[in-house]
Amino acid sequence: MNDWTQLSAAEIAKDVRAGRMTARQSVEASLDRIRKTDADLIAFTTLTEARALQTADRVDARIAKGDDVGPLAGVPFAVKDLVDIAGVITRAGSAINMDNAPADADAPVITRLEAAGAILMGALNMGEYAYDFTGENDHVGSTRNPHDTERRPGGSSGGSGAATAAGMVPLTIGSDTNGSIRVPSSWCGLFGLKATYGRVPRSGTFPFVDSLDHIGPMARSASDLALALEAMQGVDAGDPVCVDRPACPAVSTLDKGVADLRIARGSGYFAPPDGPAKDALDRVCAALDVKLDADLPGAAAARASAALITAVEGAATHTEALQTRPEDFGRPMRDRLVAGALVPGIAYVRAQRLRRQFAEDAAEVFRHVDAILTPATPFPAPRVDSDTVMIDGQEQPYRAHIGIYTQPISFIGLPVVCVPVQNIAGHLPIGVQIIAPAWREDIALRIAYALEQSGTCAAPVALLKELPA
Repeated sequence: MNDWTQLSAAEIAKDVRAGRMTARQSVEASLDRIRKTDADLIAFTTLTEARALQTADRVDARIAKGDDVGPLAGVPFAVKDLVDIAGVITRAGSAINMDNAPADADAPVITRLEAAGAILMGALNMGEYAYDFTGENDHVGSTRNPHDTERRPGGSSGGSGAATAAGMVPLTIGSDTNGSIRVPSSWCGLFGLKATYGRVPRSGTFPFVDSLDHIGPMARSASDLALALEAMQGVDAGDPVCVDRPACPAVSTLDKGVADLRIARGSGYFAPPDGPAKDALDRVCAALDVKLDADLPGAAAARASAALITAVEGAATHTEALQTRPEDFGRPMRDRLVAGALVPGIAYVRAQRLRRQFAEDAAEVFRHVDAILTPATPFPAPRVDSDTVMIDGQEQPYRAHIGIYTQPISFIGLPVVCVPVQNIAGHLPIGVQIIAPAWREDIALRIAYALEQSGTCAAPVALLKELPA
């Protein structure tokens, strides 16, 4: 068997279907990597080892009978700990949820991935209730970045980012409300996809901000994102915002090239100052020979409005617990929720009105371009022992700046692929966003695939120092 850790999901599935590897061998390789790396990273909160081995044996038995087990045959995956796993408590990063009963059924995204042949390995660490951009968690411990364990992995899908980057599993599922797939993808050097709002069902997941929440994949290749999207997408009655519309042909269109696409570099609000984010964007734009510029008017106000809506809807989700168990929240989380509960209703209404206007303005921009490239984060992963980073030559507190490029896009639900650029700023990875019009994930994935094929973007497994033998 080839070095399993280095294989993509697509390569694992190909080997399993061809008989060069069994699904059980794939799962055992994943378990071995988890055992060697997770103590240093704190990526997993629950390991469903027995279930994974049983599922693998069923996949192998079906292959032996000549069945088509699906495009993700034998591919281990794991999900953020806000996605329901049958028989497991869905903690959503919180001590409060530990009192809940275990989930009685898998979330549809798990069911659909397993129907495509994938094998669930467990649940992944996250920021408390997904209200986090760094990967910190006061209750179970904070996840570390596999590229440098003295740095943050990004959040709130920090466990998803770390597990994928460390080669524990080739595919993970995270959630993205204001950037929580794209930030850890950027800091951990991964490909990440936030599909159009309503494309992938959120049924069976613990909510954060209903009008902004997305579920999506993180992987080490663009083709793996496409495989995951095709498996996960589609209407589900349990999610009222999930839209019944034609499926995105993600895989079949990957290799169409980009010569016919009008690709623009983000300008105005999305133009980064000198530094790693600009260097990464420059490299991607040069590889694609980008000649156009495009701005999204009102992005700064959109970001502010997204933050306000997040605070209000987040507080509404947790009103009862705030009243009855305030001491069981982590201090930063409790303070954010209390602040959200105090926002005047008129401010929330105005933010929603601005949302409609920003969406209309963005749609007009996308009449003239097919994709816009912007930074994913304004800087690479910061150190765990510091609260500041250098931004435009000045030392500044970093937490308030993390989502400046991601939040305006989540605000109106556009599809985005984050692509990783390596060897920037002392070899730390950093991401670039490929933003496409609504329902055109295929465009963003085509561009990501072209960048990967050219060698501009890549997601090598992070080689942690001093791994156990």
